[in-house]
Formats: sequence, structure tokens, C-alpha cells
Amino acid sequence: MSRKIAVDPVTRIEGHLRIEAQVENGRIVNAWSSSTAFRGIETILKGRDPRDAHHFTQRFCGVCTTVHSMASIRAVEDALGIQVPDNARLIRNLIMAIQNVQDHVIHFYHLHALDWVDITSALRADPQKTAQLAQSVSNWPLSSAPYFKGIQERVGAFVGTGRLGPFANAYWGHSAYRLPPEANLMAVAHYLEALEWQKDVIKIHAILGSKNPHPQTFLVGGMSIPVDPDSQNALNADKLALIGSLLKKARLFVEQVYIPDLLAIASFYKDWAGIGGGVGNFLSYGDFPMRSGSRSDDLYFPRGRIEGNDLSRVLPVDESEITEEVTNSWYRYSDGGNQGKHPYQGETEPFYTGPKPPYDFLETEQKYSWVKSPRYQNQPMEVGPLARVLVAYASGHKDATAIVNHVLKTLGVGPEALFSTLGRTAARGVDCLMLAQKAEFWLQELTDNMGRGVLEVHNRERWDPSSWPREARGFGYHEAPRGALGHWIRIEDGAIANYQAVVPSTWNAGPRDARGQMGPYEAALIGTPVADEEQPLEILRTIHSFDPCLACAVHVLDGRGHEIIKVRAL
Repeated sequence: MSRKIAVDPVTRIEGHLRIEAQVENGRIVNAWSSSTAFRGIETILKGRDPRDAHHFTQRFCGVCTTVHSMASIRAVEDALGIQVPDNARLIRNLIMAIQNVQDHVIHFYHLHALDWVDITSALRADPQKTAQLAQSVSNWPLSSAPYFKGIQERVGAFVGTGRLGPFANAYWGHSAYRLPPEANLMAVAHYLEALEWQKDVIKIHAILGSKNPHPQTFLVGGMSIPVDPDSQNALNADKLALIGSLLKKARLFVEQVYIPDLLAIASFYKDWAGIGGGVGNFLSYGDFPMRSGSRSDDLYFPRGRIEGNDLSRVLPVDESEITEEVTNSWYRYSDGGNQGKHPYQGETEPFYTGPKPPYDFLETEQKYSWVKSPRYQNQPMEVGPLARVLVAYASGHKDATAIVNHVLKTLGVGPEALFSTLGRTAARGVDCLMLAQKAEFWLQELTDNMGRGVLEVHNRERWDPSSWPREARGFGYHEAPRGALGHWIRIEDGAIANYQAVVPSTWNAGPRDARGQMGPYEAALIGTPVADEEQPLEILRTIHSFDPCLACAVHVLDGRGHEIIKVRAL
């Protein structure tokens, strides 16, 4: 029997995503990924000062704010040939590292874990056995029977109100859930702890960026936060000590809660190491410079790509090989063709041809998404923590190799298990642990610089537009929590002539291209078992393993290209 089903909207993500799937004999045989909302800041940037671009690009998303600042500023710096001081490199690394760490933990517990954890089952758990389980996997101090009993009573009282909030309309009791009640109670306890934990660790953004979200201290040429150990109005010794304590808190939670939970839960779902593989091609821009001025040759996460699931070699990445297609996207190019365009020549002209709501299914034989289809040398590429970790692992990266091998050994699986839904989820934990541990190293470097009297944070060379060339163009990159983020800028006569961003969820969520090649979401769903077509929990497991963020992935106008609203600054 064959049946087409739709999940719309996919919840527990940022933005609007629709998944349609053809199910035959309990397995998905075809799939379509569609973003059903229309946005677009690139057009707003035209004609503006390039030094202001990052303030606008931050607004691509209310979650991924710092990442677009970083990519935007790097694009301008690349165009104008600006090198940043070492202190700016370190402050940026710290901001971006804690962004990734906080984001990964929140994704695991609050967006993805509920695909594997049945919260209602936790109410039947034995708190004593839960304490024994928790103590067997970690030495985290909050692991006593009375503690878990208190959590159980707290959740029970919440359920008793009948107002379940984020826990409403879930597939509780689904046959695909496998954790025993005690493991579910442990996970629920850590779900609640993570809510409190993230409020503290993200204070690092407030210290280094003045606020969160949308930090304000990023600046073309470096950072605007002053560094002076003797000033109360600057980044001084006291603030460094506070950051150090927060980084330690972040690392301990990752080491003693997140990673043990990840491995404990994964041990009940090892068959998912053979589900959700996707396109088999992976791309990472690399990131976190280890010295000032490094672009691709000395990055903590190396740059590279892997094709055909082949870990024996890491191939180079050249941004000039990237194109975006609109064959099955609700846009059109001015030349009327389906040939992919490099972002420097990118266009964002809406062209909606889909059905008028309400509708049961999209017309997937033609255009069906507001997301474009990025390609590298005409090939679809998966980006994200899995790509980042695979490139590092295949490159022989010391930290990545040690942590990945520990995960594989603990679960009793081989490297081939990485190419899966389970591997994608595990890689996010590996990525998180690597950055949680490395951030303290960057803080020590910053402390040492200040101790030697090295206080420079901004390079003012070429800050004056009169020193710029008449025409310039630049590529800005960043390995965001969700993967490879690229910004491309063309500058003419001191103003932005064109601006394009290709974000991680565009790479992953994009529809089929002119050659009929599926995007990573679509390809990863093929072969996925579906136990209950009315409650397709399995679709959520694989899609959530990518951590979709569709707010960044689609392009803001109304459907006719008209101005929606004018804001007057007083």
C-alpha cells in the first residue's frame, strides 16, 4: 500500500518547514522538503554602507544572531583586505564557541530529545533506580533518589493541570519509544536543568557582546569592546575571571550531563545508525582561527569536504565552485534559465507558482519551496556538526579523533554509523564537547595577551571609504551551530551593490535541482521506517537531527516585491 503524508508545520524548529513523504509498506520511498514562508534581507542591504551590514544580517534570525554578524564582517574584511588584531580573534572565538555550545545543548534537550524520550513514561519511574542509572553513567552531583523524586512530583503536578504547553500534541506512548521509565525521568530532569544552565552560560555574550541576542560589539576590523586590565569600563581581570567560571560551568555540564545522556539514550536506538544517511557528501568551511590572519590554513575545525561517505580523503573547498539553483524554488532568474548562479551573481526574485491554501499537498512535480538549492560542483552537500566532525576526523584532528573513537567504542559501532540520523545527533555532541573544552584555551590566550600589555582590539586601517577600491567583493564564512554559513558581498563606490547569504539550512533543506538530485533532508528520509502514518515520529527524528532553522534559509518582501512596512528612526 502506498500513501502520501505531510507534516506541516514541523515543530520544535525555527521557521516554517513542511515535509511530504510517500510511504510504501511502512517505509518512506520518496520525500519533499518545503519552506512555506517567505523572507529576504539581502535586498534591503543594497546601497548601504558595508560596515553596517552585520547589524542587518543579524536579523535574518532571532536565534542565530551572532553567526550572521561573523560571516558578514568577514565578507567585508575579505573584500577590503583587513586583518584583525589577535585579541579580536580570541574574543570572536569565545563568542562563537559559547554560541555553539549553548545552541547544541538546547537543541538536544529541548528540540530533539523529545523524539526519543517519552516524558509521560517518566511518571512511572522508580526514583531509586533512576538515581542508580544516573550514577552509573556520570558523577554529576544532582543524581540522588530524592532529587529525582522531586522532579517526578514537579512534572506530575504540571501534567495534572492539563496545560502541557510545549509538551502538548506530542506522540506520547508511541510504539517507537524504547527508553525505560527511569531513563526517561533522568532525561526529563536534565531537560529542566538545561533551561537554567543556558541562562547562565550565555551571559558570556552579554559580557563580550553587550547584549544577547544581537550582540553589539562586532566591528569590521575587529571588536569594539575595550580591553584594559586596569579599567572598570573595559574587559578587565574581573570580567575574565567571571567568563572563566561560566566556561567551566558550560564544560562540566557538557562533560557530565549532555554527553552521558547522549550515549545512554543512543544505546537504546542503535538501529538508527543505519537510518537517515542522506546525500553522502559533506562540506565544512572550517573555523575558529588559531592565529590572527588565518583564513583556511590554521583553523581549529579544518576546512574540507567529503564525497561518497569516503573518510579516506578530505577534498579542498573553493567557494567559487558554489552555485544556487531555483529549478524547484519559488524564484526566477532574470535570464529565465535553470542554470545555477554563484552568489556574487545571485538574484532573489520571488515567483510563487504553488497552490492557493488550503491544500492537501504541494504540486511537487514543479516548484515547491521558498528555499533555493545550493550545490558544490553541481553536487548536493550536507553541512552541520556531522560535516564539521567528519572533516576533522578524516583529517586526523587530535581532539575530534579521540572523542569520536570514544563515542564509537561506547556504542559498539564502527565509523560507518556516523553516516546516519544517530551519527548526526552524536556528532553534535562531539562538536559541542570540542568547543566547550577549547574555549578555556582561548580565554587563557586572551588573558596572557593582556598580561603582556597587548590591548589592541581593532584595526582602523582602511576604515575610511576613501581608501577603498572603486569595486571590491568578498566572501565571509562561519561554521555556525547548524553548519557552513557563507555571505558574499559586492561593493561599488563605497556602497553595497549586491549581497547574498547561503545559510546552513538552505544547503540541507533545499529542494531537488535541475538534475533531479534531492537535497539532504529529502535524501535522508528515504528508507526511513514509519510505524504509524498518523503519527510519523520517525520523520521528526531525522529532520530534527539536522536542527532546521528556516528563518535564515528563505528570502523579505511581499509576494509582489512591494514594500511591506516603513520604519522611521527618530
